[in-house]
Amino acid sequence: MSQPKKAYISLGSNQGDKFKNLQNAIDCIHEQVGNIKIISKVYKTPAFGFEGEAFYNTCLILETEFKASKLLKILLDIEKQLGRVRSKKEGYESRIIDLDIIFYADEVIDTKSLQIPHPEMHKRKFVLQPLHNITSQMKHPVLGKEVSVLLEACEDTSVLEPVNIWLKNPSKQYDFSKYNFIAIEGNIGAGKTSLTNKMAHDFNAKLILERFADNPFLPKFYKEPKRYAFTLEMSFLADRYQQISDDLSQLDLFKDFIVSDYDVFKSLIFSKITLPEDEFKLYRKLFYQVYKDIAKPDLYVYLYQNTERLQANIKKRGRNYEKDIENDYLDKINSGYLEFLKEQTELNIKIIDISNKDFVKNRADYLWLLDRICE
Repeated sequence: MSQPKKAYISLGSNQGDKFKNLQNAIDCIHEQVGNIKIISKVYKTPAFGFEGEAFYNTCLILETEFKASKLLKILLDIEKQLGRVRSKKEGYESRIIDLDIIFYADEVIDTKSLQIPHPEMHKRKFVLQPLHNITSQMKHPVLGKEVSVLLEACEDTSVLEPVNIWLKNPSKQYDFSKYNFIAIEGNIGAGKTSLTNKMAHDFNAKLILERFADNPFLPKFYKEPKRYAFTLEMSFLADRYQQISDDLSQLDLFKDFIVSDYDVFKSLIFSKITLPEDEFKLYRKLFYQVYKDIAKPDLYVYLYQNTERLQANIKKRGRNYEKDIENDYLDKINSGYLEFLKEQTELNIKIIDISNKDFVKNRADYLWLLDRICE
């Protein structure tokens, strides 16, 4: 999963319901491109370079995993979706919606189809003023000057009038403020770590990831499960306790909540499958002694995927020690989780079937999943 980059987009409209056109474009960008961080004020500005109706202009900052060329293609598609028909004649003209990439992180791109930073931005007050609202200290990577300096030096004499109506940021509709601690759980290959990473990044959460990769007994267990099952489960018991107690006790004032890709009760679920009955009874006694004072999550999300999809995901990520995991083992884990969750009366649990979803590659699936979590 690639790291998101910040893109700075200018939006304008001077046809029809201009404010609605801007909002529709913002909604499409949220649905198709990425997480919108901030939207500037809207300004009423005179048409630039031609005679026509006044424009409504704004700027926004978003985070996207798309490369700049792909981002441009999607923005042009959104313009078409909203009814814009581009004329082949040269010069400026009225348009129902206009979307331009002003900056893409601090990159400089100069191709036939795409120039970043936008080559005319420093000459246009209708770009610089809303951009100044949201990122006055952003430095132009070619001119080497901050947006505030470019605005002050701009020779455009257009008079901009602030519009006292704010556009809505659809990325703010997902409210996790009522939770202090969310646990994302699932079978091997269900995507719990991918979702946890995305949620932590998009919603300013403290991230807790299970340190399974550091466990030296895990590869040995997959080769000789009977020999190493108890050793593996005991090592996980100790490590999970150490990690979760440390992470939950360390207050982070700059984060809104905690999101983890595991819950400590997974130790009981896996050990019940991997251990003989007598060893499991001993293990369970130790578990409750160790975890009796550990905080439970305010929300427990179980990502269910069928075995076929789990095997495809396991194969795709290519961990050598997982290559021989059998369907029967995955079936038992799914059954173990579902049986465990049925017995829980004190946990706030959401079981979400994502067998036909790909929230890593498909943003629509990711937003669908967020909707299910927030319901």
